[in-house]
Amino acid sequence: MMIAVAKKKQRSEKGLGWNRSFVVFGNNTLWLLLAFLGTCIAPCMAQSQAAAHEIGESGVQRTETPSKAQLPDRRSLGTISGEVVDEAGSALVGVQVGLTRQDPFLSQEIVTDDDGRFSFANVTPGPFEIAITAEGFSTQTISGSLHSGESYTAPQAVLTIASQKMQITVSAGFAPVEVAEFQIQDQEKQRVLGVIPNFYVSYVPNAIALTPKQKFELAWKSSVDPFTLVGTAALAGIEQAGDEFNGYGQGMQGYAKRYGASYGDIGIGTVLGSAVLPSVLKQDPRYFYKGTGGTRSRILYALASPFICKGDNGNWQGNYSYVAGNLAAAGISNLYYPANDRNGVGAVFGTAFVRFGENALSAVLQEFVVRKLTPHLPASER
Repeated sequence: MMIAVAKKKQRSEKGLGWNRSFVVFGNNTLWLLLAFLGTCIAPCMAQSQAAAHEIGESGVQRTETPSKAQLPDRRSLGTISGEVVDEAGSALVGVQVGLTRQDPFLSQEIVTDDDGRFSFANVTPGPFEIAITAEGFSTQTISGSLHSGESYTAPQAVLTIASQKMQITVSAGFAPVEVAEFQIQDQEKQRVLGVIPNFYVSYVPNAIALTPKQKFELAWKSSVDPFTLVGTAALAGIEQAGDEFNGYGQGMQGYAKRYGASYGDIGIGTVLGSAVLPSVLKQDPRYFYKGTGGTRSRILYALASPFICKGDNGNWQGNYSYVAGNLAAAGISNLYYPANDRNGVGAVFGTAFVRFGENALSAVLQEFVVRKLTPHLPASER
């Protein structure tokens, strides 16, 4: 009825009545809607308040800020420390060490310092797990439980090289000699700046020992490599230009003699020191790249390489093969050098010690420079 009256007024009041009727209609509807919602929401709000009151009283769930009594006592906090080294016992710097707890918010992550050490401070008591990861190494985990206020020292973590190729070949059932062959094939791809052969360096510290046949094959490939032949030719040219070993004379004949003598030094030294004697004495002729530890330890390791090598049994020992091979090669050179350039025993030992120095310097360069300039290393060894 009210709606009808409002419409009738609208016709006589030129539109003003319709606006009023809408206001009246709208206001009534709004009040009815609010009254309806009030009857529905009020019981729900009462139930929610009662439930919240009950939760607060029982202590099951509170929204208040934790009091000081709820925070851990600093006297109960402890420390976890340890050391990470490689198989040779050298400290590993910058290794990732992660501390995992049951509560993810208590987990931490740091890296080892210059001494290969790590330390987690303010650790709450309870069980923990430490994961130690480094590129090129197998991941190692250490588990334990920290007591209140304890300074826990983890067992020394020794990381081993993870050689993907070796794991694949061994798991596939290949014999050790076949694994060694795979590794030699990788070594024969190693060329400094993509040109200079770098065959006698292993970037896998636990590489499989070579058989005598493989030692001779590697020596042969190194001796006949194109770079070896070209390098010998250049050396002979330099010697002729400086009139060294003038007993050979000049011209093509003199050049050929110088070339033969230089190539003889390289070939005899390689065959004796890297194939014959290593096969007899069961020693590995390769240089095993260290790549870890401090600068000082790596330099000392490299300088000692002419006199210390790895045996076929995997143990470090005196490098009798290389020492004896160089002395023998220097002695044999007296057979083809001009008579006025032969100085007896003194020259033999002098030549040998010069080669020792060259080898030591080459090893230092291997540790710090050569690897960066060798583009074709297998992905698992980078």
